[in-house]
Amino acid sequence: MFTSLCGAVLVCILFVNASFAQQNIRGTVTDATSGETLIGVSVLVKGTTTGTQTDVNGMFSINAPANSTLSFTYVGYTTQEVAVSNQTTINIRLASAATQLAQVVVIGYGTQRRRDVTGSVATVNGDELARQPVQTPTQALQGKVAGVQVISSGQPNSQPQVRIRGTGSVLAGAEPLYVVDGVLTDDIRNINNADIISVDVLKDASAAIYGVRGANGVVIITTRKGKIGPPVVRYDANSGFSQLANKVKMANRDQYVAYLNDADPGKIKSSDAAPLTIPGTTDWYGAVLRNAFYMNHNVSVSGGSDKSDYFVSANYLTNNGIIQTNNFQRFTLRENSDINISDKLKLSSQLSLTRGADRAVPLGDTYNSIYRAAPIIPAETANGLYGNTSAWGNVGNPLLQINKTNTLNIGNRVQGNLALDYNPLKFLKLHTAFNDDVVFNNNRSYLYQYNNDASTFTIAGGNQRQTNSSLTAEQNNSYHYVWDNTATYDQTFGESHLVVLGGYSMEKFRSSFINGTRVNVPASPDEWFLSLGDPSLNALDANGGDLYTRQSFFTRANYSFGGKYLLSGTFRRDGSSRFSTRYGNFYTVGAGWVISEESFMKNQKIFSNLKLRGSYGELGNDNIGTGLYVVTAAINQPYYFNNGTLTYGSVIQDIKDTNLKWETTNQLDLGIEYGFLNNRLTGEADYYNKKVKNALTYVSIPGILGDPDNQYVTNAASYKNEGAEVSLNWSDKVGPKFKYSIGANLAYNKNTVIGLNGGQALQGGGVGGQGNVTRTDNGHPIASFYVLQATGIFQNQAQVNAAPTNTYEANKVGGLMYADINHDGKIDANDRIYAGSYQPKFFGGFNVSMSYGDFDLNADFYGNWGNKIYNGKKAYRYSPEDNIESNYANNRWTTSNPSTTDPNVITQSTPASTYFIESGAFLRLNNLSLGYTVPSELLKRAKISRLRIFATSQNLFTAKRYSGFSPELQGLDPNNTTNILSSGIELGTYPTIRTFSFGLNLQF
Repeated sequence: MFTSLCGAVLVCILFVNASFAQQNIRGTVTDATSGETLIGVSVLVKGTTTGTQTDVNGMFSINAPANSTLSFTYVGYTTQEVAVSNQTTINIRLASAATQLAQVVVIGYGTQRRRDVTGSVATVNGDELARQPVQTPTQALQGKVAGVQVISSGQPNSQPQVRIRGTGSVLAGAEPLYVVDGVLTDDIRNINNADIISVDVLKDASAAIYGVRGANGVVIITTRKGKIGPPVVRYDANSGFSQLANKVKMANRDQYVAYLNDADPGKIKSSDAAPLTIPGTTDWYGAVLRNAFYMNHNVSVSGGSDKSDYFVSANYLTNNGIIQTNNFQRFTLRENSDINISDKLKLSSQLSLTRGADRAVPLGDTYNSIYRAAPIIPAETANGLYGNTSAWGNVGNPLLQINKTNTLNIGNRVQGNLALDYNPLKFLKLHTAFNDDVVFNNNRSYLYQYNNDASTFTIAGGNQRQTNSSLTAEQNNSYHYVWDNTATYDQTFGESHLVVLGGYSMEKFRSSFINGTRVNVPASPDEWFLSLGDPSLNALDANGGDLYTRQSFFTRANYSFGGKYLLSGTFRRDGSSRFSTRYGNFYTVGAGWVISEESFMKNQKIFSNLKLRGSYGELGNDNIGTGLYVVTAAINQPYYFNNGTLTYGSVIQDIKDTNLKWETTNQLDLGIEYGFLNNRLTGEADYYNKKVKNALTYVSIPGILGDPDNQYVTNAASYKNEGAEVSLNWSDKVGPKFKYSIGANLAYNKNTVIGLNGGQALQGGGVGGQGNVTRTDNGHPIASFYVLQATGIFQNQAQVNAAPTNTYEANKVGGLMYADINHDGKIDANDRIYAGSYQPKFFGGFNVSMSYGDFDLNADFYGNWGNKIYNGKKAYRYSPEDNIESNYANNRWTTSNPSTTDPNVITQSTPASTYFIESGAFLRLNNLSLGYTVPSELLKRAKISRLRIFATSQNLFTAKRYSGFSPELQGLDPNNTTNILSSGIELGTYPTIRTFSFGLNLQF
């Protein structure tokens, strides 16, 4: 018995020793598609800290127990695990993560295989965004997603305007919802592009999972996480400069003087002209604009084990504006980590800290003044005096405007997510996450004191002055949190696969601001405090804030049978404090058929993939002012009774709709996805019909009710966006070294106002003395241009005598002729016509990517056509002394040049007309980059796994018909905030810029 026991123990010892005996494993890691060896792949013995990396030949060698598992991890590739099982040679083929991203998409509160998706969801790889020298990921999205229009600006720290399948609202906002690692936000200017691994865009009713936030689409951003393996260090940097992309040539001295002799006869001969003017020509754009410095540095460290992983990055961005004194800097720190507390419990965290400093400029005033400043007035003299443009009867000197204004906006932002995932059963996952977004903004603006005398200007006089110095300081803070709780059931029954999600979410937003203004504050920046100013002169103080909450219950079910037949459904019940009727219901239903998985498709060689899908649903939009439905009253208002008695009481200030409710959007989507030739050619096509009902608009009320505006906001409008999208992508290789891909997407959209239901047409787009130039009314696109129809130029007095009476300005030879639309014998507002819209009928982009050996070349194009632009800067005349464009100076009507297209002069009385409307079509080379990856054998001694150097250009050239600075225009009001009714008007817009930069991508 003792002998038997000893034998058993010996067998056990031998077995244990055999199990844990270290053996050497060798192998090679290659790319699953190209077969090329991969350098620097992390090889880790799972559950331990033992690891190594592949060498310059893609080979590795590691000691590991026979019963262990090896984990292979490489940035940009899918992690793969292999059991050793007494093997001594293991060769691995890693699949690109780009392929994985194409298969798995983020759909809100979870992910889904692309082949199982029944909605229209587009995905863009983060690496495509990171290579562009832009601040925001949305700007880098231009031209990459069918049906998504991105309107950017050259102004640093500006938020691009995004329209997903057209403009769906006027008063409640048309921007999509952004979700960053689960954090809901409206502003993603704090995101570092290099930290993004993917962007998923929910374009159809599948966005109903976000209820009252999803009507304008949802952009879901996923940032990077650590992977199993030793630490990987990345450093990405690029630096360069930006410049004005397109400069409108202004009139020189001779052209300007000739024009002024017609516009303001005798002005040049006046006695005060000589001291003010110069003999040459002032280039105001050259005096105020510059080549602006751009720099971006990003460093990250990532790694992990099967117990935990981490990703930490730091980013520093300098993005100066092309207007002097316009500077922006941003620092971002991000941490993402996962900790596997046990096999069933995981703790995840994402944290982003951002600090930005924006030295802004008075945009509208400055850029308007540069365009209008007289070219015969000096910008600045050698002794530091400014040319007195205002004394000339012109605008203020724009160089003086920016030099005597110092505006600095400091923004601090903390955005984070803390989540727990618990899997009590294999098929059940419980998730709770607390997301917050905290903002602390401190803004101050100082106006230096200066006079209109000879101590400041080349000559005394004029009206440009700042009598007292002025300091305005503002503190604006906000706190936004969302608490999400979900349970996901994921089970397979034979050929059936069912995933059911149920959840509850609560949300709260609170903001507060306080500001004050004081005059006679000292000029030293060290003394810019309100307490040092004079509170007795024009002291202004204000404070306020906002508060709203949301509460939501939601569920989603996705069902697949045999990987061929797909069904999905979403329901969400949202409550919002922004309405008196608190709750609303939103839903989506979808279906799909993967035809390529049918048995009758197995032997065909045409389609690699073929799927039909469709969805229909209702979404909401509650993006309105919090108190828009709340009736307020003013207290302590005096009132005299008939007997003369004075009494103080309260009075209703305005009329409001107390039953105001959210806008709702019903959307139908029908799509087909296809792949040919072993998926070398892939793409999809969609038709959609999106109708917005209960949209907010203005309705007039009788003046007897006492409302000063004689109108109130209510749900009385309907809009429709109907269109189609198509995208194609071809990828292939020629020989062992040359690889290439070509992609293109195109979208058609028709926007129509289909019912104001008692509402009045909305006027907007004010252009100086011309008044409003856009009108939103039934049967036309939102913010259509509504102007007179210009028919030509009066060539002789006989034409003038025969023309209808012009109520705007007197008819004259060389003046504009207009069509008498209603044939009443006079030209007035009743003769206005609808003359197009800023919204393009077609928009899209295409890209080309190729590599040969160690060289790579990428080009992205973006454009649109079928839209119009109103040349507001040309239409708005501050005074006859305003400068004009050189092209107009050459072509305008004169006795020696009887033009049939351009009038002799444009005055403050010249009405809005089709003369100022031009084509908005353009095609732009959005990004061009050339890179070289240093061969790995040259990097081996420095222990560098990858080094790529590159040169890139953003907006290298634009082919356009528009004569102005840029055909890409955001709708902004005078306060530089979004105003959809002012879209497509170039007035004081910050122009598009061109950027050149050089950089490197380094990985250890």
